Amino acid sequence: MTLPLIPLATVRHHHLARHRLCETPTGAGKGQDLHQLMQDLTFVQLDSISTVARAHHMILHARRTNYRPKALDKLMSDRLAFEHWTHDASVIDMDNFGHWKLKFARDAVTLKSRYKNWRRDGYEEKFNAVLKRIADHGPCCSSDVGADEKKGSGGWWDWHPSKTALEYLWRSGKLSVSHRQGFRKFYDLTERVIPQPHLSTQYLPEETIAHTCTTALDCLGFATAGEIAAFWDIITPAEAKQWCADELAAGQLIEVELETAQGKPRRSFARPCVLEVPLMEPTKRIRILSPFDPALRDRKRTERLFGFYYRIEVFVPEAKRQYGYYVFPVLEGDRLIGRIDMKADRARGVMAVRAFWPEAGLRMGSGRVKALTTAIERTARLSAVTDMEFAPDWIR
Repeated sequence: MTLPLIPLATVRHHHLARHRLCETPTGAGKGQDLHQLMQDLTFVQLDSISTVARAHHMILHARRTNYRPKALDKLMSDRLAFEHWTHDASVIDMDNFGHWKLKFARDAVTLKSRYKNWRRDGYEEKFNAVLKRIADHGPCCSSDVGADEKKGSGGWWDWHPSKTALEYLWRSGKLSVSHRQGFRKFYDLTERVIPQPHLSTQYLPEETIAHTCTTALDCLGFATAGEIAAFWDIITPAEAKQWCADELAAGQLIEVELETAQGKPRRSFARPCVLEVPLMEPTKRIRILSPFDPALRDRKRTERLFGFYYRIEVFVPEAKRQYGYYVFPVLEGDRLIGRIDMKADRARGVMAVRAFWPEAGLRMGSGRVKALTTAIERTARLSAVTDMEFAPDWIR
C-alpha cells in the first residue's frame, strides 16, 4: 500500500507549531501564560551552563520575549511544575507527576545496578540517615550531608555515599526537589513538596504507557515508535512499539512517509486528523535557541527536518572543531540559518559576540543582519547585560 507522502515544509511547520515556535513570542511570560506554555511543551531541560543564560530560561524566552527567570521560580514554588529526569534533568508540568511513579519504580531497580559501576559503595547504608535528617530538619542539599565522609578524587561525578543516597532517593521518588539556590538542589520529603491530589493519584502501567505515548506524539506530530519512547524516557521501546501497533489496528493511528532534507522518506506514525489541523505560517522573527531546546534535542531529527548538523563534540580536540564547543542555533521562520558564538560578560555588562556562521548559501543582507542584531539584543536583556560588543568580522 502506498503511504501518504508529507512534504518537508509541512513536516517542519507541524514540528515548529507543536514546539510553540511558529507564533510571535508575545505574551506575559509569567503566571497563567507561562503555565500554559509549560503544559504545551510538557517539560524543559535544565542545564547548569550559563554562557548566555541557563538552558531552561533560553527555551522559555525563545517563546516569550517577556519571560524572566523569576517567573519559572514562581511556577515551581506554586507547585505547578516539578523537577525530575526525562532524558535529562528537567522541569515538568505537574499534571504528569502521577505517571512518574512508574519511572520511580523502574529507576529504583536500574540505578542500583548502574551505581555498582558508577559510584562508590556504601550509599544504601545512608538512606535512613538521610531521610531522618530531612524529616527532622527540613530540606537539605548535598553539602549538608556526609560531612564525615571522604570526598572522592575522581572529579565532579565522584560523589560521597550520602550524596549518592540523596540522588538515588530523588530518582526513586522518596525525595523531591523543593527549590534551588543558584543551581544547587535542595531535597525534601516528596509528601511535603508534591500537592496531595497529584501525590495520591495512581495509574496502572498500561495507563502510563498510553499517556506517555499520546503526549509524546501530540508534541512531535509525526514520530516513530523509538522517538515516542525516547520523548519521556519512561517506557521501553518495546512498549511504545506495541502501543503504536494497537493504535494502528484500532484506527487511531496512520502510517505516513515524511520527506526529509536528505531526500530519503522516513516512515512515521501520526493521528488520522493531523493534516486537517490548520497550520500557522511561522513568523519570520529570528530567535537564538538553546542547544537543549526541545525542538532540537533529537539531533538526527534536526538533520532530517532542517538539513542542519548540530552536535556538541565534547571529546573532539579543539583543533578539529569547526565552530567551538558551545554555540547557539539561530532560527528564522522555518529555517535554521546558522550558529552564533556569544557570551554574557556580566562583570562588564556586555554581550560579547564572537562569530556568526551562516548556513551555506544564506545571504546576510542588511535587513537580516539588523534582525539578527535585534535578536541578540533581546537575549542580552534576558542575560541582564545592557551593551553589546561585536568582534571584527563577526559574520563569517
